[in-house]
Amino acid sequence: MTHLEVNFDGLIGPTHNYAGLAIGNLASDRNKGEASNPRAAALQGLAKMRALMKLGLTQGFLPPQERPRLDILQALGFDGSDRAAIEQAAEAAPSLLANVYSASCMWTANAATVAPSLDAADGKVHFTSANLAANFHRSIEATETARALRHIFADEDKFVHHAALPGGAHFGDEGAANHGRLAPSHGEKGVHLFVYGEDGGRFPARQKRAASEAVARNHRLDPDHCVYLQQSKVALDAGAFHNDVVGVANGSVLFLHEQSFEDRDAAHAAIRAAAPFADIIEAPASQVNLADAVSSYLFNSQLVTLPDGAMALILPRETEENDATRTFVEDATSGNGPIRAAHYFDVRESMRNGGGPACLRLRVLLDGDERGATNQNFILDDAKIDVLEAWAAKHYRDRLFPDDLRDPAFMDEAYGALDALTQLLGMGAYYEFQR
Repeated sequence: MTHLEVNFDGLIGPTHNYAGLAIGNLASDRNKGEASNPRAAALQGLAKMRALMKLGLTQGFLPPQERPRLDILQALGFDGSDRAAIEQAAEAAPSLLANVYSASCMWTANAATVAPSLDAADGKVHFTSANLAANFHRSIEATETARALRHIFADEDKFVHHAALPGGAHFGDEGAANHGRLAPSHGEKGVHLFVYGEDGGRFPARQKRAASEAVARNHRLDPDHCVYLQQSKVALDAGAFHNDVVGVANGSVLFLHEQSFEDRDAAHAAIRAAAPFADIIEAPASQVNLADAVSSYLFNSQLVTLPDGAMALILPRETEENDATRTFVEDATSGNGPIRAAHYFDVRESMRNGGGPACLRLRVLLDGDERGATNQNFILDDAKIDVLEAWAAKHYRDRLFPDDLRDPAFMDEAYGALDALTQLLGMGAYYEFQR
């Protein structure tokens, strides 16, 4: 049975704004309070999805989550009508209002950790929704993420869904952004790399080793095929709040920065012991410093396997515009190495909030039967992208400031966009506000 990796990108929601909520995310903090363009953000994301389809890849998407989350406001004492709750929160706790409006679920690399059926002892695909305990605006995503994944991967004979881990920050789990899989090919058993952190001198670590270990147990992975690696504190303090800011794995290739791990030599030795087939392509700090790696999101690229077996990098324009990172990409894709091409895309709206191409997608490795059992509403073709582009163009603003969230009319506008989406996709009363 042929295994293919399907990328499920987050469809960027109508409340995309720059409120600067994420601790340790330098781009998010740098653009705090600026005007965002939700319409451009959604269209940029869809353009990237369409481009990957043209490269021969299978592309899916996850719907935006319900925002604003009025149930959160109500639980925190803002009662009365929906409009009254918005008005009260805007007056008494504007930062809280920004949290319940956040469109951060667009970054589906944080949605969950996924183990393919090839690797799980029960022969099923396993999903664990990330608890994202480190930041409040993200921690409220877990329940809706689980519902979306169950909606798309509903066949219980093929898919297993685990609840987000309990325990708050002690079991902080940031999903696939701190997880990678190496294998000789997509159709062979893989080795799972779980990267955890310890607090740096500047920023706290989000992913805990205990969380990674729990996910591996729940997914029934072979312990001999799991490697636990500590993220470099230097990288963390440079703005690599997730490991996927400094490294990405695909197939037999690990593409990363020299300063990704706290103990580089021990980490490389552990990877090679578990995955002797691995091809480690590393950017020396002398060629690409951490500041350039983080600002350009060189390693927050998608590393994909094309239908002919060659690999390609899907990179943001910022990588191309930085001399050091562009030169390294040119070197990495020349010659007879496994990575043969680089494709650059404009995802600036996401980048300005701290998320590159890899943040926008959740990788799901599926065989033919599993792909057939997946809800086909969420597998894209050109016609569906045309429909989604028209929907975003109609319902999304082209200019949004964080202060605009204070207007109750914007709540109605955001809900109207989501309601129209469910009608387009035949989802029924999917969102709570529709019930």
